[in-house]
Amino acid sequence: MKSIIRGIGMTSQRTRDRLVERLRQQGFRNETVLNVIRDTPRHLFVDEALSSRAYEDTALPIGYGQTISQPYVVAVMTDLVIANHPGKVLEVGTGSGYQAAVLAQLVDKVYTVERISPLLTRARRRFRQLGLQNVRASHDDGNMGWAAFAPYDSILVTAAAAEIPDSLLEQLSRNGRLIMPVGERDRQRLVLITRKEDVYEQEEFEPVSFVPLLGGHQ
Repeated sequence: MKSIIRGIGMTSQRTRDRLVERLRQQGFRNETVLNVIRDTPRHLFVDEALSSRAYEDTALPIGYGQTISQPYVVAVMTDLVIANHPGKVLEVGTGSGYQAAVLAQLVDKVYTVERISPLLTRARRRFRQLGLQNVRASHDDGNMGWAAFAPYDSILVTAAAAEIPDSLLEQLSRNGRLIMPVGERDRQRLVLITRKEDVYEQEEFEPVSFVPLLGGHQ
């Protein structure tokens, strides 16, 4: 694990410890991921007006109809992403940059795509502030992935769709894993796809609630 942003921020250790303890109470057990959640300054990824709520286990608005995901969901998705010890990960939906910042401390390289330009600009600024040199970001339609750097060992999608885009499946490496919320807003489930040669195996996990995966640029 890369301890590259430890100690940044003004929140107390006790506040962060309470968040980690809440995740443990919900049954999350990957201590490596919990340590990264504890050390990542989530308050830097939300508006200052919401900073007092940054370490609650809840999603928070970040503007443009988007949210920063609930820490428990970030932990679960991160755990699924890193299970095959990926070197290169694609994230679809940079948003605030929080999920990418967590992943950057656990994998060699993170490629992240965001369709909303102002959100991407803020996220890039946060990556620089935190010294995250292994994150590369692009303003693009996430439905198309980022073919220039494919294949990826893992792909994580932080928005929901009725079906998984074929373009993302095609950018998975052999034995690669794709984690994504699938379904309508009130009936979404976290889905894990594992590529075995040209066969894709699917597993379903807990219910979630994500914003929709949209196309185009903004």
